[in-house]
Amino acid sequence: MEYDGRGFVGWQRQQGDHLISIQGLLEDAASNLTAGRTVRSITAGRTDAGVHASGQVAHLDFPADVTLSSATVRDGLNFYMKPHPVVVLMARPVLPHWNARFSACSRAYRYRILNRPARPALEEGHVWHVRAPLDADVMHSAAQSLVGRHDFTSFRASACQARSPVRSLDRLDVRREGAYVVIEAEARSFLHHQVRNMAGTLKLVGEGRWAPERVEQALAARDRRAGGPTAPPEGLCLTGVGYQENPFSR
Repeated sequence: MEYDGRGFVGWQRQQGDHLISIQGLLEDAASNLTAGRTVRSITAGRTDAGVHASGQVAHLDFPADVTLSSATVRDGLNFYMKPHPVVVLMARPVLPHWNARFSACSRAYRYRILNRPARPALEEGHVWHVRAPLDADVMHSAAQSLVGRHDFTSFRASACQARSPVRSLDRLDVRREGAYVVIEAEARSFLHHQVRNMAGTLKLVGEGRWAPERVEQALAARDRRAGGPTAPPEGLCLTGVGYQENPFSR
C-alpha cells in the first residue's frame, strides 16, 4: 500500500466518527467486498499521524466462503477507499501461518529534509524544511554510532509500549541529493518515534550545534532527555517491508 499520511490519525483505528485512520478505511472497504461482514487487518507497522508510506504491507482475513481474485481485491479496495489518498498497489493470497507483522524480517524508512532557504511548494507536507545549511557527511559519520544492537531508550518515545528498548539497527545512512538531505534506516523493528528522534538528533549534528561524538554519548545515557528533538512526521515514509516468504515476489 501507499498513502499520504496527512489528514489521518495514523494507521490504527481509533474511537470517534471524525477520526479517520488508514486501518479504518481499509477494513471498511474490505467489508464492502463481503456484503457488509467485518474484515480485520494486521499491518507490518502502525504509522503515526502525518507519516506516509510507499511500501506498507497489511493482511486481511476474508471469510472462508468469499472467493476473490488478487486483482478484484486490489481494485475493489481502491474503489471503496476513494477519494482518500490511500492505494493498494498489489494484492496476493497467503497461507494461514503468514502474518504481515510477525512474518516481517525487516522494515525500511526514509526521512527527507528539504535543506534550502525557500519553503517547499510542491512538497509541502512531505518534507521537513530546514533553512540552516546541513553537513550530510558529518551527519552520516555520527549516525554510524547508532548502527548495531543497542539500548535505544534515548531515542524512543516516552509513551513507547515496547517491552524492551533494545533493537538492532542494520543501517542508518545519510546523504545529500541536491537540496535534500535523505536519511535511510533499516531494522527488523523500530521503537515508537525512533526514526524521528534519530533524525532530529542528526539534524543538530548537521547544523554544527552538536559534535558528532555527542550522538554516541546520548545513546549511552539511556535517557530520552539526552537525545535530540523529535523530527516532525511529514518527512517520514515507510518505504518497504521484507519477508523471507515474500508473496509479492511471485
